[in-house]
Amino acid sequence: MFEETFVEELATRIGSRVEIATDNNFIEGILSTVTEELVLVIEVSNGYGSSTIMYIAVDAINFVRFPVAA
Repeated sequence: MFEETFVEELATRIGSRVEIATDNNFIEGILSTVTEELVLVIEVSNGYGSSTIMYIAVDAINFVRFPVAA
């Protein structure tokens, strides 16, 4: 039940900067897509490299934070 509400809330934040922690990773980027099972985050590079696309299983997420722009 909580997972459903969590996914719905994430879907309202598409396009926002996001920080997501799992057991093994800390991902920072732009929240791009949210489905019932997966979250897609685009990690934007600060230099000339290309952006990295990260798919994260919803059930692997430990926490999500939406940092405030300074």
